[in-house]
Amino acid sequence: MYRAAVSSLAVALSMPVQAQEKNWPVAEKDGTEQASEDRQANPDTSIIVLGGRIDPYRVAGSADLLDSEDLRRFDHGDVNRVLRQVPGVNIQEEDGFGLFPNIGLRGSPVERSSNITLMEDGVLIAPAPYAAPAAYYFPAIGRMQAVEVTKGAAAIRSGPRTIGGAVNLRSTQIPTDGFSGYASGQYGSRNYFQGQGWVGADTDYVGALIETYQQGSDGFKSIDGRPDADTGFERQDYRGRLAVHTAPDAPVEARLEFVYGRSDLKANETYLGLADADFAAEPYRRYATSQRDAFSGKHDQYRIIGTLAFADETRITATLYRNDFSRSWSKLQDIDFDGDGRFDSIQTVFDSPDDNREALNILRGADSANGAVRIRNNNRVYRSEGAQFSLERPFAIGATRHNLAVSVRYHEDEEDRLQNEEFYSQIGGDLVFERQTDIGQQANREAKAKAIAFYIEDRIEIGAVTLTPGLRYEGIDLTRLDYAGSDPDRSTGPTRVRRTNIDQWLPALGVTYEFGDAIVLAGVSRGFSPPGPGSPDARAEKSWNYEAGVRFRTDEVQVSAIGFYNDYSNLLGNCTQSVGCSVGDIGDQFNGGAVTVKGLELSAAIEPRATDTISFPLSLAYTFTDAQFDSSFDSNFFGDVTEGDALPYIARHQLYIEAGVNAGRIAINLGVSYLSDLRNEPGSGAIAVNQGIDERIIFDLAGNFALTDSLSLFARVDNIFDDQYAVSRRPFGLRPGIPRRFVGGARVSF
Repeated sequence: MYRAAVSSLAVALSMPVQAQEKNWPVAEKDGTEQASEDRQANPDTSIIVLGGRIDPYRVAGSADLLDSEDLRRFDHGDVNRVLRQVPGVNIQEEDGFGLFPNIGLRGSPVERSSNITLMEDGVLIAPAPYAAPAAYYFPAIGRMQAVEVTKGAAAIRSGPRTIGGAVNLRSTQIPTDGFSGYASGQYGSRNYFQGQGWVGADTDYVGALIETYQQGSDGFKSIDGRPDADTGFERQDYRGRLAVHTAPDAPVEARLEFVYGRSDLKANETYLGLADADFAAEPYRRYATSQRDAFSGKHDQYRIIGTLAFADETRITATLYRNDFSRSWSKLQDIDFDGDGRFDSIQTVFDSPDDNREALNILRGADSANGAVRIRNNNRVYRSEGAQFSLERPFAIGATRHNLAVSVRYHEDEEDRLQNEEFYSQIGGDLVFERQTDIGQQANREAKAKAIAFYIEDRIEIGAVTLTPGLRYEGIDLTRLDYAGSDPDRSTGPTRVRRTNIDQWLPALGVTYEFGDAIVLAGVSRGFSPPGPGSPDARAEKSWNYEAGVRFRTDEVQVSAIGFYNDYSNLLGNCTQSVGCSVGDIGDQFNGGAVTVKGLELSAAIEPRATDTISFPLSLAYTFTDAQFDSSFDSNFFGDVTEGDALPYIARHQLYIEAGVNAGRIAINLGVSYLSDLRNEPGSGAIAVNQGIDERIIFDLAGNFALTDSLSLFARVDNIFDDQYAVSRRPFGLRPGIPRRFVGGARVSF
C-alpha cells in the first residue's frame, strides 16, 4: 500500500496542467450571498468538493448539503429534526432531544449510527470507528455550520462503512474577514435552553477562534413517586482554533491549524419504556425502577491540519487527529421479580404484561425482594487517533479535463470496558443500595483496531459526460482481549485473545450526462462494513450498490429523483443494550444473510415571488424504502426470519415538507414531517399491535424577525398540536417523542 500511495502521488504531481480554468457553478438554494460564502469557505474540511467548490448538484452520486441558512431557519438542537430535510436518511428517535441518535442511510440498520461513516470536518468522529462504532458520542448539531450527506458511489470517498453512506458535520471555522463574532440564545418550555457564541479574527498571518455551545432541559418525563425529579440533560461544548498561514498574496498558500474541543454531557436518561396500556394513559411517565439511570460522557478532540494550495488549484492536506471519550451509563439491567435469586429479563414483562402483573407493579414502584434490582454501570473508555493525507489536482489532457483525488489514512482505535453492577432493594418506591460487585467483574475487556485505508478517484469530463471512477482499500486488524473479572488491573494478562484480519478493495463508478438544465446520473459501488472484534463467526457486511436518477436546476426550480438498489450478500446485526440484545456479549455481531434494499429519493424546491421582497419558499424530501430479508433462518439475534420479511425500524415512507413566507425582514416557516409505521421485529403483512410503532405527522413552526442587519429575534414551536406519539419499543417498552415546546430567542453577529 505504501508503494501504491507513493506511485499514485508521483503520477499526480507529474501530470501536465492545461486548461485548468473551472467555472462550475455553486448550488444556490435561495441566492443569498451568505449561502454562497458558506459553500466556498474552507473546502478542505468538506467531503463534497470539486475543484475547490462545493456543488452537490454535479456529484456523480447522491450528495446533499445543508448550509448555515438551512440549519438556522429552525435552529434545532436535535439532529433527528435536522436530517429530516435529507432524503434517504432513516432515523429512530430515542430520547426526544437527539442526544443518542440512531441514523441509517438507504435502509442500513439504524442502531447507534454504527452502520454509517460519521465525521466532523472530514475526520472520523465515532468513539472507536472500527472496533466499537456505536455513536454514544455525537457532536452537537447546534454548533455546526453545515451538514453533508453522501450515499451510493459518492460514499466510497469516506469509508470505512460504504453501504449506507457518510454524514460529515462541518464545525465553525476561523472567519476570513477580520474580527467577527456571533451569539445566539434560546429559552423555552421546561427550562429548555440552547446557546452558541464565538469570536474570531484573522490577520495576514494568524487566525484564531474560540467558541462555546450550551444546551439543556429539565426533561419532559415524570418518574413514579418522584414528580420533581430531573429527567433532563445538560451539554457543555468548548472549542478553540489557532492558525498560522502565509500572506494573502503568497504564490503558494500554506496553512497550519490547531484545533481543540471539549464536550461534556450529563443526561438523566433511561432505556426503560412503558407497557402499552400505561403509555396510552400517560406517555410521559417513567417507572420508579428507572430513577437511578443516568449517563455521563466526556469527549476531548485534538487536530492539527496542514494545507498547501497552489496556483494551479492543486491542494495537499495532512491531518493528525485524536479523540478521547469516556462514558458511564448506569441503567437498569434486570430484576429478580419473584425473589428466587434468578434475575429475569425486563422484556418478558412487556411481551406479556397481563401475565406479569406483579412484575409490572415492581417496575412501577412496588416493593421488591432484597437486592432484587440490578443496575449495571456501563463504564467504557475510548481512544481514536490517526493521520490522513489527501491530494487533489486538476489537469487536462487535450480536451479531457480531470480532477484527481488521492488519500491515505492510518488509524488506530480502541474500546476499554471495566464494568461492575450494583444491587438495590425497592422499598416504598425508593431504590435502596444493598451491595455492588468488584470493578471489572461484569466486563473486563479491550477491543482494538488498526487500519490503513487508501483511496483514489479521477473525475473525468469529456464534453457533457463526466466519469468518476474510484477505488478504495481497507486493511484492518481487529483484536479482542478478555481478562478475568477478578483481575481489574490486568496483571495476569488476557484469558483469551481473538484476532481478525480484513483486506477489502472497494471499486466505484459514477457517470453523469448533462444536457441543458438537467443531469442524468448512474452509479455502482461496492458496499462494505467491517465486522467487530470478538465475533469469530461474523462475516464482513458486503453489498453491491446501484443508483440512477436525474437532477434538474434552474433559477426558479430544483428537482432531484434518484432510485437505489442495495444487494447485500450479508447483513450484520449488532448486539447492543439499546436494541435489547440478550444473546452473547454486548458488542457481538450476528450474520443476517442476504438482504435487498431498494427505494426512491425525491427532493424538490421552488421559491415563487409575489414582489421583489415577498417570496414563498417551498421544499420537500420524500423517501420510499423497501428493505427485506432474502432468506429464511432462525437466529438468536434476529429471531425467526422468513424470506420476504421486512427489516425493523426502516419506515417504508418518509416525507418532509417545508413551506414559508419571506417578507422583507420577516420569515415564517412551517415544517411537516410524516413517518409511516415501523416494525419492532422482522415480519411481513399487517403489523401486530404490540410489535409496531404507529405512523405520525408532526408540525413545527418557526419565525424570524431581523431588527437590524446584525440583530434578529426568533421563535419556534415544536410539535405544534402536542401530538403524543411513540418513537421506539426497544429495548424495553414504548418511549415517547417530545411534547409541544415553545422556544424564543435572539441572534446577533458582528
